[in-house]
Amino acid sequence: MDNTARKLPEPPVIDENHPVLGAILGANPFVGFDARQVIETLSLYFGHLASHPASVANRMVQLMLELGQVAAGVSSIEPDPSDKRFTDPAWTDHPIFRRTMQSYLAWRQAMHDLVADEDEYEWREREQQKFAVTLMTEAAAPTNSFLMNPAALKRAFETAGMSLVRGAGNFFADLWNNGGMPATVDKRPFHVGGNLGVTPGAVVHRTPIFELIQYAAATDRVLARPLVLIPPQINKFYIMDLAPGRSFIEYAVKHGVPMFAISWRNPTPENRNWGLDDYVNSCKEAIAAACEITGSADANVLGICAGGITTSLLLGHLTASDDHRVNAATLLVTMLDTSLPSMTGMFATDEAIKAAIDRSAKAGVLSGADMARVFAWLRPNDLVWNYWVNNYLLGNSPAPFDILYWNADSTNLPARLHAGFLDIFQHNSLTGKDALTILGTPIDLRTVKNDIYLVAGMTDHICAWRACYSSTHMFGGKVEFVLGSSGHIQSLVSPPGNFKARYLTGARMPDGADEWLSGSTENKGTWWDHWHKWISARSGDEKVAPAALGNEHFKPMEAAPGTYVHERL
Repeated sequence: MDNTARKLPEPPVIDENHPVLGAILGANPFVGFDARQVIETLSLYFGHLASHPASVANRMVQLMLELGQVAAGVSSIEPDPSDKRFTDPAWTDHPIFRRTMQSYLAWRQAMHDLVADEDEYEWREREQQKFAVTLMTEAAAPTNSFLMNPAALKRAFETAGMSLVRGAGNFFADLWNNGGMPATVDKRPFHVGGNLGVTPGAVVHRTPIFELIQYAAATDRVLARPLVLIPPQINKFYIMDLAPGRSFIEYAVKHGVPMFAISWRNPTPENRNWGLDDYVNSCKEAIAAACEITGSADANVLGICAGGITTSLLLGHLTASDDHRVNAATLLVTMLDTSLPSMTGMFATDEAIKAAIDRSAKAGVLSGADMARVFAWLRPNDLVWNYWVNNYLLGNSPAPFDILYWNADSTNLPARLHAGFLDIFQHNSLTGKDALTILGTPIDLRTVKNDIYLVAGMTDHICAWRACYSSTHMFGGKVEFVLGSSGHIQSLVSPPGNFKARYLTGARMPDGADEWLSGSTENKGTWWDHWHKWISARSGDEKVAPAALGNEHFKPMEAAPGTYVHERL
């Protein structure tokens, strides 16, 4: 074999700009997976190897030759630049550590190379094999072992063993407080309503399911038509109101948009029967309140991920009811067509979906803690083993990060709503005509004539952008599609000022996503500014900003971000 330099790529599981953000908000945890499924998938993988001895032998010969070069010290195998596990100089300078690293990388790549090709298994089984092999190979990384991690050894020596004492303390604290999973964020610096979710406003309406927050105007004049934010039910709404300067709600208010936000209640097993009808009806109620408060005949809406699915059901129901209370809609990182391959559907077999529905029906809710564990194992190197090393081997505390604080602030999902989402996912109901009924009306998105603004993320493998693009042909109105250059969460938190930010737009909406991509135009900056021009053109004339929040029927109560946002699991 030649000795030309080559770098082994990371396994193609999820490719996000930030190692953590890609596993947040996805629909895959609606289904989940367990150790039994992973073991069965590995059995399928090893069964495939046993039935292809020639291919295995050929790859093993290559591996032996690579390991021979490693042992001789002439191997040019290097980790991918994005792999931060091997940044300690010892992995390059020390002969034992270098050979250990190169041997591991060579073996890991061989295991992934032996995954069945596209012709032998359907995409779901193949992706399951990739995922299971990733779990196996990432767990075996030498960096996860104290004795084979040079950074951990040096830290123990420098601290006279105190790093191991702190690491043990972190381990038992996580065992007691975090279900045995390594903590991913230092929560101490953050307080919702203190330094997160601080855009001025007040709760102006409350039901057992949601609070409606109205935000105070920040300009002398505002647009006439209000905007109602519909967040995902599996996360809290303040992802759109992070710290000042990173808050979408703050941005909208400063640009004269009359802003309202729904804050969903964190359900308990007693709320097991809250379903799609209840959540769509809650959206109708919130919009009616916003319209009455602002004196507008209708409102614009903005739905996010699972909240975007709810928004789409709302639009279909309103159209079927000849109800015109919504003018235009924005859908962010929302996948309505579930037929295309994605991480979302990897374990979503009929058997797995039935098991997931049965589990939540028995418990009354899909536990937010359970979803968080699934999220973590979707990205084992970055969301599990990275913190295993940091917290336990190095004895450090995880870093403070507002998005990870929000991600750890989990919510439950009512059993009936969980079943409703899975039914839509399993049968791809939103792509058909009258395939499901909401509040007594059949849903056909092709009859929806509202203007729609769609945002997807180029590197979002949770809601794959090509699947999101399919939505451009699912509605009957005028659709604007915008593709951000980043991933799932970065596509939401994209304030002006990021010199790396880019987004693509296109005047034409051809049938194929790749055809759209080839004809698109790259724009510097954030889609927030592009969206502001779009929403302003659909928000009516300007008027004098209201002097106070609410009105005589909807009196202001608690200050934003309200009370429901503070409810914990």
